[in-house]
Amino acid sequence: MNQLNINGRDVQVDVDPSTPLLWVLRDSLGMTGTKFGCGIAACGACTVHVDGQPTRSCSMPISALTGKQITTIEAMESDRVGKVVQDSWVRNDVVQCGYCQSGQVLAATALLKTKKAPTDKDIDDAMAGNVCRCGTYVRIRAAIKDAAKALV
Repeated sequence: MNQLNINGRDVQVDVDPSTPLLWVLRDSLGMTGTKFGCGIAACGACTVHVDGQPTRSCSMPISALTGKQITTIEAMESDRVGKVVQDSWVRNDVVQCGYCQSGQVLAATALLKTKKAPTDKDIDDAMAGNVCRCGTYVRIRAAIKDAAKALV
């Protein structure tokens, strides 16, 4: 049995310790907000927070997560910054297909928790590696700036 802390709850899962967190979330726990994109940590669709840091769950074995705080898109509604980011995403009509958006929201939330007024470079650096196949990058940047203003 492996014990993890996900969204503030301790959960036990009976899987091989080398199993990537993404598959534990989706297959073992039924938490499908975190998406599979590439499987090699290159696209960002599977981004979650581990101890507040954006982390690609598709390549993170659960054995490396003992004692860590894991936060998924399912918890953003109850996170002050995450909720503001989600609201800004809606106001700015960011989503097209939506597949990458949970990873985008998690990356943006982590950025705004460390940078209250991010520059374009800050946004580019924080969002690098989060691929949007629909190309909504201009709206993502606008939503992040909008969320930053809302958090002041």
